[in-house]
Amino acid sequence: MLASASPARLATLRAAGMDPRVVVSGVDEDAVAAALPDPSPSNVCHALAEAKARAVAGSVPGALVVGCDSILELDGEIHGKPASAADARERWGRMAGRSGTLLTGHCVIDTATGREAAGVAATTVRFGRPTDAELDAYLETGEPLRVAGAFTIDGFGGPFVDSIDGDPHTVVGLSLPLLRRLLADLGVGITELWVTGTDA
Repeated sequence: MLASASPARLATLRAAGMDPRVVVSGVDEDAVAAALPDPSPSNVCHALAEAKARAVAGSVPGALVVGCDSILELDGEIHGKPASAADARERWGRMAGRSGTLLTGHCVIDTATGREAAGVAATTVRFGRPTDAELDAYLETGEPLRVAGAFTIDGFGGPFVDSIDGDPHTVVGLSLPLLRRLLADLGVGITELWVTGTDA
């Protein structure tokens, strides 16, 4: 069960052999972040991942629920999805030619046992310098408004990311290595969740 509306997260899981059902959590992200005594970037994405997983877990007995949340940390500040094209443009003005850290929080809940495992994965992203014309074209796609940090590496934004240091799946929104470890903490092998031709 994936507690996320992100098509990139769903595509990542499917490419890795899984085919989860999607149930969007509807969590008020601003309220969760505002309630934290220490709203550091890592704590925020950790808390949001937990909140999303828990919001869905109560309605799906006997399932594994995965909740995730991604943010970009730049200059110690949190950057989620931009509010507007103007916001995305301003953000790219700050990111261009620099590095930021893409954080993705993960929470896995086994609703059959009530056990949880959670963690945060971090990947350093080195941004290129798109020209004004390139940035105009990118903003016109609408993609930057739908993703944390106003960029992707697996879509239109890929050409504007020079390199990364860490797990690329973290930047897409779901770290498969971290997911494997969290599942193992709950006594579940990730290969048990694979859907192969013989399972059809």
